[in-house]
Amino acid sequence: MALKAPPEAPPGMTEYRRDLQGAALEPLWDSLAALAPREPQPQAVPFRWRYGEVRPALLQAGALITAAEAERRVLVLANPGLPGRRQATDTLYAGLQLILPGETAPPHRHTQTAIRFVLEGEGAYTAVDGRKVLMAPGDFIVTPAWSWHEHGQAEAADAPMVWLDGLDVPLVGFLKAGFREEPGGPQDSGAAAGSGAPFHCPYARAREALEELRRSAQPDPWLGWRLDYAGPAGGALAMPTLEASLTLLPRGFEGRPVRSTDSAVLLAHEGTATAEVGGERFELGPKDVLALPGWTPWRLSSPEGCVLFAVSDRPVHRALGLWREARA
Repeated sequence: MALKAPPEAPPGMTEYRRDLQGAALEPLWDSLAALAPREPQPQAVPFRWRYGEVRPALLQAGALITAAEAERRVLVLANPGLPGRRQATDTLYAGLQLILPGETAPPHRHTQTAIRFVLEGEGAYTAVDGRKVLMAPGDFIVTPAWSWHEHGQAEAADAPMVWLDGLDVPLVGFLKAGFREEPGGPQDSGAAAGSGAPFHCPYARAREALEELRRSAQPDPWLGWRLDYAGPAGGALAMPTLEASLTLLPRGFEGRPVRSTDSAVLLAHEGTATAEVGGERFELGPKDVLALPGWTPWRLSSPEGCVLFAVSDRPVHRALGLWREARA
């Protein structure tokens, strides 16, 4: 079968394109399929960070640089599909932060919203606008946008403190709306004010809420028993861009495939699970972290049962009328 020759450009097209370029114009027909694809095309790829591999690198960082020198001693979870962009997904930043006994990480504030989920250690705190919150494994803490915050750990503590940071850095960066300030720096009168208080949910409280849900309802066939973190008295958290949740999978759970437009970072807190994401299979042990790119099919299973923490950018999708979910 003979191949068809590509159509010849109409007379004058070459000159026309040159004139367009000189006038800072581009023909839409060259890029329409890319600008309005048939479905989302994330650049991030499914990827697992094993805590057993990350933790030694964190401790080595602790021997090489102090928390004060680093300002924030964090190892960024850099998705291989996004080289050079220091992001866990196309729209989410995530990293693991280390504080050693007797250290403090100096205060600053920024327009990016941050969440913390504690992995290990005792005796450390986060202070948000001057209010201290003591942290323990499994605790969830919100640092609202433009709130002063710092971290520290008691001198008497006998072990390092490690937690997961999740921020909306890529979203704020895309909007070119990032502000940051250190104590004593010039203040921008147009910047939003902080909330004045952190939100802190101890793990024991969240775990009991999961148990109450388990006792009162059947698990969702796709997601198991899932609870979204809510603010005081069930109100909204001070997070217009991020959503956080805790999920319980029963023993022998075999979830069905699901995908949604929002991306997420998933952490295995208790037990083990298997995640099939975009055709790849990942075994998740305690404290392992998994990147779930948007609109990528995934399903969870757990022979022995487990508890998972997740943070996503779903509120942005919902607020803009873009969120979509497909359940197999």
